Amino acid sequence: MQKSECHRDVQLRNRVTDNCDQRTSSSAQIKQRTIVQQRKSSSSTSSPESARKLHPRPSDKLNPKTVNPFGEQSRAPSAFAAVYSKGGVPCRLVHGSVKHRLQWECPPEKLPFDPLLITLAEGLRETKHPYTFVSKEGFRELLLVTGALEKAVPLLPRLIPVLKAALVHLDDEVFERGLNALVQLSVVVGPSLNDHLKHLLTSGSLIIIKSKIPTYCSIYC
Repeated sequence: MQKSECHRDVQLRNRVTDNCDQRTSSSAQIKQRTIVQQRKSSSSTSSPESARKLHPRPSDKLNPKTVNPFGEQSRAPSAFAAVYSKGGVPCRLVHGSVKHRLQWECPPEKLPFDPLLITLAEGLRETKHPYTFVSKEGFRELLLVTGALEKAVPLLPRLIPVLKAALVHLDDEVFERGLNALVQLSVVVGPSLNDHLKHLLTSGSLIIIKSKIPTYCSIYC
């Protein structure tokens, strides 16, 4: 009887010891997990970005993350650039050692003016190379072909608003290209342009054109 009772006491002590060890190890694991989580939370909240998320500034509503005033914004290509990249303008810039020139896919006199002449006029508002040269030179060369008068006159109602947009542009070089294009067009179509001048020279556009003409004349006159 005594041996069995002693054996029972030993088993009971072992169970109690095992339970204590398990509780100690589990509590140690819980403490370790708590410490790790606290470190992660403290590191995340200590960063400026997380602090901004927790306490947003009123100016954040006016300055979304997508706007970077110091970086170059991604912009969709202009209408002329999109047409040019798809081969819609049948000429390409050829870099010469002294002077650039255009190479046409076929003789310009065989090309329809509609919508090519209008597309080139829209390109006058471009500010990047090679679009600036292609549109300016292409417009000039297309008006030099035989039969340009008959092809250009029907397009005047659509050409004038495009040239007006170039004349009222804030960029002086765009204004210069628009003014040169208007002079070239007037030489070709002559008096046919008179009926459209009232749409071109509105009060608002006159103010802008007059403010730019002295600069233009000081360079070229």
